[in-house]
Amino acid sequence: MADSGNSAAAFAAAREREERLRSITRTAPDAIVIIDESGTIDTVNPAAERLFGYSSAELVGQNVKILMPSPHREAHDAHLERYRETGEKRVIGIGRVVVGRRKDGTTFPARLAIGEITLEQGRLFTGFLHDVTERENIQRRAGILQQELMHASRLSAMGEMASGIAHELNQPLTAVMNYTRAARRRLDRTEPDPAPIADLVDKAGQQAERAAEIIKRLRGFIKKDESEHRLEPINAVVEEAAALALIGASDRDIELIFSLDDSLPPVLIDRIEVQQVVLNILRNAIEAFEGPGERKIRIATRAASPRQIQVDIKDNGPGLAPGVEDNPFRPFQTTKEDGLGIGLAISRTIIDAHGGRLWAENAPEGGAAFHFLLPAGDGADE
Repeated sequence: MADSGNSAAAFAAAREREERLRSITRTAPDAIVIIDESGTIDTVNPAAERLFGYSSAELVGQNVKILMPSPHREAHDAHLERYRETGEKRVIGIGRVVVGRRKDGTTFPARLAIGEITLEQGRLFTGFLHDVTERENIQRRAGILQQELMHASRLSAMGEMASGIAHELNQPLTAVMNYTRAARRRLDRTEPDPAPIADLVDKAGQQAERAAEIIKRLRGFIKKDESEHRLEPINAVVEEAAALALIGASDRDIELIFSLDDSLPPVLIDRIEVQQVVLNILRNAIEAFEGPGERKIRIATRAASPRQIQVDIKDNGPGLAPGVEDNPFRPFQTTKEDGLGIGLAISRTIIDAHGGRLWAENAPEGGAAFHFLLPAGDGADE
């Protein structure tokens, strides 16, 4: 009687465990598909029915390759056969992203993890699938939003520099007008001398080219485009950004001092984005200068290591303000009356996305110092 009671208790306990497992399987948020050694589907849970669009009755007894698109469908039986013969585990116990096929023929990416259990009647394989479509959509939308924010930051910088841009363009355009008027007056003479007229026309053309170059530089900087990484010479990138930063600042007596290493390898970057970083730092430095005295900004490039290029931008201004010094890259933090407070935050995001690092400090000799590292391109020495 005791043995009978123990058997009944064991049977009840086994039934309870089985029911718990069934409950977990039914309510699991991820799809669960259980197959036997031949690849025949033994069990699917409701999440799998929703994910693939089949009912349980339509799937149980079918080969699991029904849930796979070509060419994976055709290769799956061979994979199972190889595992039965060799015992080599290529997928079991290793999570990876696969492509699933719904009943309507559409496909989707899913993260798959497979577990194995050996029973008296043979082995069973349990696949756990999580649809990563939404995660990929979120990542894609986040990338688009990041690009939009970077573009907005560039537009904001150009807006702050608007009067300076107008002044910068007004100089060559005024010169063009004066040269052409002078040439016209000489043409109106009874016997015009062609030599000085040609000289005036040449000078007008040079000023027009100067204006065109300014516009080209501005258009390139503010254009809305996909991020594109190419091998670029860091010195040229920095110098172009500095030229942009000085637009409208000619009356502030800013002295830029360059110390650029000509032996540096190229860096694999998005040129416009890195120029945005340099411009943001330089414009902040320019606008921070106050009172009389020298206004110097030193820009240096150097090899921080065989695989890293460092850019240093130091000024002799008032330095980072109290409360800002600890984290100058905090979003929406600004000392400008019309600033958005996103320039430095975006700058750090850009450098991070390039696999580099951006940091700032108050220099011991006074002023603020910004530094950023970028990985050297394939042209660097190993």
